[in-house]
Amino acid sequence: MSDQGAGRENFKGKVGITAADSTPWWPEPPRAPEGAPNVLVIALDDTGFAHLGCYGSDIETPNIDALAAGGLRYTNFHTTALCSPTRACLLTGRNHHSVGMRFLSNVDTGYSNCRGEITPKAATMAEMLRAVGYNTFALGKWHLANMEDCTPAGPFDQGPLQRGFERYYGFLGGATDQFSPELTIDNHPVDPPSDPEYHLSEALVDQAIGMISAQRSAGRERPFMMYLAFGATHSPHQAPPAYLQKYRGRYDQGWDVTREAWFKRQLELGIVPAGTTLSPRNPGVPAWDELNDGQKQLYARMQEAFAGFLDHTDAQVGRLVQFLKDIDCLENTLIVFLSDNGASQEGGHHGILNELAYFNRMEQSVQEMLPHIDRIGGPHLLNNYQKGWAQVGNTPLRFYKQNTYEGGIHDPMIVHWPARIAERGGIRTQYHHVTDILPTILEAVGIVAPEVHAGVPQLPVEGTSFAYTFETGAAAQRKTVQYYEMLGHRAVWSGGWKAVAMHRQGQPFEQDKWALYHTDQDFSECHDLSKSHPEKLQELISAWWVEAGKYNVLPLDDRGVELFVLRRPGGGKPATTLRYRPGMPHLDRFAVPDIRNRSHRIIARIERSSTTWQGVLLACGSRVGGYALYVKDNRFHYVYNRIGALTTVASAVELPAGACELTMRFDKTGEHTGTATVLVDGVACGSAPIELLPWRQTFYGMDIGSDQGSTVSDAYPAPFRFEGRLLHVDYELDNDRNDLRKAAAMEARNAVSDQ
Repeated sequence: MSDQGAGRENFKGKVGITAADSTPWWPEPPRAPEGAPNVLVIALDDTGFAHLGCYGSDIETPNIDALAAGGLRYTNFHTTALCSPTRACLLTGRNHHSVGMRFLSNVDTGYSNCRGEITPKAATMAEMLRAVGYNTFALGKWHLANMEDCTPAGPFDQGPLQRGFERYYGFLGGATDQFSPELTIDNHPVDPPSDPEYHLSEALVDQAIGMISAQRSAGRERPFMMYLAFGATHSPHQAPPAYLQKYRGRYDQGWDVTREAWFKRQLELGIVPAGTTLSPRNPGVPAWDELNDGQKQLYARMQEAFAGFLDHTDAQVGRLVQFLKDIDCLENTLIVFLSDNGASQEGGHHGILNELAYFNRMEQSVQEMLPHIDRIGGPHLLNNYQKGWAQVGNTPLRFYKQNTYEGGIHDPMIVHWPARIAERGGIRTQYHHVTDILPTILEAVGIVAPEVHAGVPQLPVEGTSFAYTFETGAAAQRKTVQYYEMLGHRAVWSGGWKAVAMHRQGQPFEQDKWALYHTDQDFSECHDLSKSHPEKLQELISAWWVEAGKYNVLPLDDRGVELFVLRRPGGGKPATTLRYRPGMPHLDRFAVPDIRNRSHRIIARIERSSTTWQGVLLACGSRVGGYALYVKDNRFHYVYNRIGALTTVASAVELPAGACELTMRFDKTGEHTGTATVLVDGVACGSAPIELLPWRQTFYGMDIGSDQGSTVSDAYPAPFRFEGRLLHVDYELDNDRNDLRKAAAMEARNAVSDQ
């Protein structure tokens, strides 16, 4: 009898008239190779080369240090200088331009090298391992889906579950409040936890343990692959009080003394080669002794918060490793531990208390910040430390995250696999790149990358496995060349030499000055050999252009902040009238209505049987910035939170019972300024001048009918659900602002840093 029809074309049994004269057949389920290890990839964020105790710092990281003592430390490991690009390389084994992640996932420039998502031509580690029988789990930071698509309507094709992971718990953006995060579970947003003791790092490991426990309870002998991407140590630097208190006074001696002490320890540990020069302070970083007492007090406290944050994260790593040991999984679990880029310069020279300040190109003065010093590291601030401390984190290297000097791209990596790696506490000095991790894992598992995945022909894996280093540190270097490009900064390494160009935004690329370093002999890039070896410099510059052609680097693009206002034109003009109803899920901050620098109205229609009924109608943001509409004491209120500075407009009249229309009208009077007026049933009854933030209005998204995160205002407690009936909330957005691209470009160019 014929065997045609859907689902039967691959049937290898026999189909007769009845089951009695038929032969059943079952397809073979995917099975990992015999003895294949579990895979655990742990990624920290913005953790510099020197930050871990086992890489030289005095920050207490005993659990991470134990992984290093039981495995291998890599001292010549490199990333892309920025988070989304590094993570794209990590999960695909291809260069970030090749897969469409030149910059952050927030941005789609319309060029194939910068789509804000990973091309389907590059299957992820999870997709590859799931196809051979692994269970796959992701936790923490994702930042690999175009943030424009992170809405309740999707599309969901670039979320963790669509790129090979079976379970997910974490946050989709680049950073989040550690005490009140913007959470997604699997494919749906969820309310933040109400537990006052909640901290995201702890929750991530709780969830990780739960996922593995559930998998093991099924009784199936399947290996797992887990990607655990902590929010730590990206800003905001937040930790429980005990961890903050632990470091009080530790950094009062300042960054110069601390940096020298860490460097001395690196030499003792063999983390940096003998004869390495400690690089000078980066441009703009003053000597600690030149600071006044207020600066010293504030700056030291911010480093304390960072240290407490990392220490607390280490404790969570320890919990997970102990769990694997308890269930007899640690021996055959391949753990790769890394940071995604160097320490961050994004706190500026003075540091910041609020992430929104950085994203709005606003500096906070020391005088403004000092009164809040005792809240640093806690739930009420989104703090980030100074460039001086970032350079300490990158000891002995130059510059920072975003730069293609070693301070931006040279990071710690630890590999722990007791079943395979015999040497304990070994150091490996061969040159490696984050693209090399996936081919290493594939070799360890015993599989090769597919040529076709889900019907899509695949790009070749571009990394080079470093599994050859597991046996001995004396193995010959296998990687031959690696290019870099980030925000116009460029570099190329080849055969122990490196050419690097620091680019200034707006300057023609052909005017960039290239420096030359023999990194095999000059670990910290202190001795520029461009004048003494011009032929070598030209050789490397030519090599960079060759690699750029190979890996889809062009066009070069040095736009920064202005990229965040770009929107793909394919969906037509952005809507100017929007309606939201109660019961909708939380809306991510990148998907909320764009009120920047424009007149707008927010209209809520309500019904109340009692004039005592109150609550939040709409909340967009959190305690560090945003706005909310709410009813309290039978009056209508609008509050705008401008990086902690609150302006509240309340109706001068009480609200009637029954049906009512409540409106907040913002009339623009200048660039980013205007008047906010509250209206009850169309009648104005209160107003105040408001200055809108120029770029990002919030660090947290939007809820209807309640304020689920940390509240926009302390005038009401969370969640302050509206007790009446909320029919809907409407936005009406005018087109009275200047062309966004022109305005953005002008503002961004005026805000070029003095790197």
